[in-house]
Amino acid sequence: MPRPFGNPESPASGAVLVDKPGGITSFGVVKKVRWGLRVKKVGHAGTLDPMATGLLIVLVGRDATRQQDRFMGLPKVYTGTIRLGQTTASFDAETPVEESVDASGVTPEALEAVREQFVGDLTQVPPIYSAIKKDGERLYKKARRGETVDVPPRHVSVYDLAWTDVRASGAEDGLGIVDVDFRVESSKGFYVRSLANDVGAALGVGGHLTALRRESIGPFQVSEALPLAAFERDA
Repeated sequence: MPRPFGNPESPASGAVLVDKPGGITSFGVVKKVRWGLRVKKVGHAGTLDPMATGLLIVLVGRDATRQQDRFMGLPKVYTGTIRLGQTTASFDAETPVEESVDASGVTPEALEAVREQFVGDLTQVPPIYSAIKKDGERLYKKARRGETVDVPPRHVSVYDLAWTDVRASGAEDGLGIVDVDFRVESSKGFYVRSLANDVGAALGVGGHLTALRRESIGPFQVSEALPLAAFERDA
């Protein structure tokens, strides 16, 4: 179950690798693990949005949760899909499409040029629909009230970015849609949703994230993770 470290007299202390399913928050995963292991002190090391799937490191026990920063600072690898031609307020598919543009003219050369812009040390503006706090309140709460918030940029790094597939995905209202699959390796604090929005903006057609999976965090792989169902138990 947990990978033990810290106090050897605390066998329930360690890092649990969970393959998070879609449709549940990271806190929801923590609650299920807490209930399944019957341990009070449980946290996680890096939020995944409800839509996203993949590796979530759950820290079990006081010795483990004290090492949260150690895990948070590790590089992460994600795969997913950017839909070009449509923008949303949340930068993903959790909110309605606000604007549509014909993306059928996006060329491989344009995609490669844009890819090169997003590798290296970058300044990125996080999405307003995020758990970042401003004035003591989560940004997504302000966004849901329709407030306009100035989100400060942050410095992040992209170590590698590759387009793994590009395909036309039909049309809506006569406007062509293009889906771009990707693999990205990034630093702490990087928002893949912002990448999707920024890539679409750089191409002049808009874009948002339609799928996201976290493949790894440092040396920890999703292939090593347990399904969330492993922690379900009767009362």
